[in-house]
Amino acid sequence: MAGKRKAKTTKRGEALGPSKWRLQHGGFSEPVREADPETGSPVQHRRAVDTLGLMLANGTITAGMHDAAVQFRTRFRIAALDTLQPMPWDRVPGGSGDGMTERQAAARRHVASAMEALGGFGSAAGSAVWHVVGLECSVREWAQRQGWGGRPVGAPQAQGMLVAALCVLAAHYGLTQRNRAA
Repeated sequence: MAGKRKAKTTKRGEALGPSKWRLQHGGFSEPVREADPETGSPVQHRRAVDTLGLMLANGTITAGMHDAAVQFRTRFRIAALDTLQPMPWDRVPGGSGDGMTERQAAARRHVASAMEALGGFGSAAGSAVWHVVGLECSVREWAQRQGWGGRPVGAPQAQGMLVAALCVLAAHYGLTQRNRAA
């Protein structure tokens, strides 16, 4: 006797949208239909929502704070501190198992210097910048999962911590003018 096939449980709308795994890392804009520049065929894009870009557009952070965050994120990526790890080169035929490049080592020194200016890895500012800017988690995700000292923090308080941390980071990179006391 032939076995019955299981009916597909996924709906057409779910199949066309982002996966559940991708949605846990932040929201998406509404789908945009465009023509593919190479083939001319119609395509549908869903753009990931940039937390820092939204905060800049809303006026929550200044352009200097945004630039400091972009600078930190760039150095964070160069330093290869994110959780995505490449395959070891010593497993590739002809590859060498050399460690870090000088560029990565320099980027790690810059990231460590910025984290020290923020109060260290265990501080609220350091944790917020590491997770939201470096690892690109949403503010809400950082607040609920990581928070400060392992305890959840409310979303408005978490956003306030991030704004304060970005202000310190911008001052560390020299992107804001420091006011002198009279």
